[in-house]
Amino acid sequence: MLFDTSVRKELARTFGATLVVLLTIVLTMMLIRTLGLAAKGGVAAQDVVLVLVYTSLGYLPTLLALSLFVAIVISLGRMYRDSEMAIWFSSGIGLMRFVQPILRMSAPVLVLVGLMSLTVWPWVNEQINDLRQRYAQRSNLARVSPGSFQSSEDGTRVFFIERAGDLAEGSRNVFLLMRDARSESVTTASAGRVVEEDGQRLLKLDTGQRNEVNQRNGEHTRLKFEHLSVMVTPAQARAERERPPKATPTLELLERTDTRSQGELVWRVGTALSALNMVLLGIGTAASHPRRASNWSLLFALLGFVIYLNLLNLSQAWVASGRLGAAPALLGLHGGVFLLAWALIHWRGQTGGAGGPGAWLRRWRTALTGRATA
Repeated sequence: MLFDTSVRKELARTFGATLVVLLTIVLTMMLIRTLGLAAKGGVAAQDVVLVLVYTSLGYLPTLLALSLFVAIVISLGRMYRDSEMAIWFSSGIGLMRFVQPILRMSAPVLVLVGLMSLTVWPWVNEQINDLRQRYAQRSNLARVSPGSFQSSEDGTRVFFIERAGDLAEGSRNVFLLMRDARSESVTTASAGRVVEEDGQRLLKLDTGQRNEVNQRNGEHTRLKFEHLSVMVTPAQARAERERPPKATPTLELLERTDTRSQGELVWRVGTALSALNMVLLGIGTAASHPRRASNWSLLFALLGFVIYLNLLNLSQAWVASGRLGAAPALLGLHGGVFLLAWALIHWRGQTGGAGGPGAWLRRWRTALTGRATA
């Protein structure tokens, strides 16, 4: 049918353009944030691209829902301003008739949002946590970039290594500053490597010297060595920890009864339900006056999206804290928004939209025929 085809094509073009713009903005912001995290030592420099890809995948369900919502508001708003809606209304096609073609076009996007919220979101969080844990479990020496100084976590050691290869194979030109309450020492060596012995991680140094100053009496000691072992960090047992709720698969969350897991489940299911509700809200909030050049409906629609997203996060926090159950949170928030969206569509269909394209059409007919129309 011509009506369904025109609506779907208009919506598809606007959705594609909106998604590209939003992805560009979000990727730029995530790149800056990830680079800052790498500069602070949160993740390894070589993992920046992976963290950026994983973070983008995590935000993709929200971006898809927002892009679809904005595309609906922009497309229908243009039809209102160009009086196309008045033509469809005069042809006997009400606003309710727009629900079917829009839902048909939105169905693949809604399914993708649901699948990503339930499956991709926990997988992405698990991958990011693994990257951070692997980087945190590396020794202080392993975090040193060639040609730069690196301080230990407790601030008592400063390392400098001109690395020739992997630490297990060996490094050259090693500098080590160690400071505590009793002494301060500076150790230099031509080569060094990291080994683990008796549950401890040791730095084996070859051919160098060590200058030590006693902080109490100021005594200086100079030592030349052929081989020297310095403890870097004790080897930590890598016991398998329980995964946080954000990184737990959805099927495992269904088996858990703690409030934090229930809160995370509410957020995942709520993301999928909110995408459907935003499609219906977009149909109801897109109405605008045909004589107004600006589209104020888009501004109010975006404000409604932000409020809805904050309410979703608030419901997750309430469920996680035990103040609200999972079922009441889902039914209360998303069921209420669903009813509000249908009521808004019905009201817009009866009045012809905000500013009254339908009412304006009836007044125009009345002025021409001299009699009121039903």
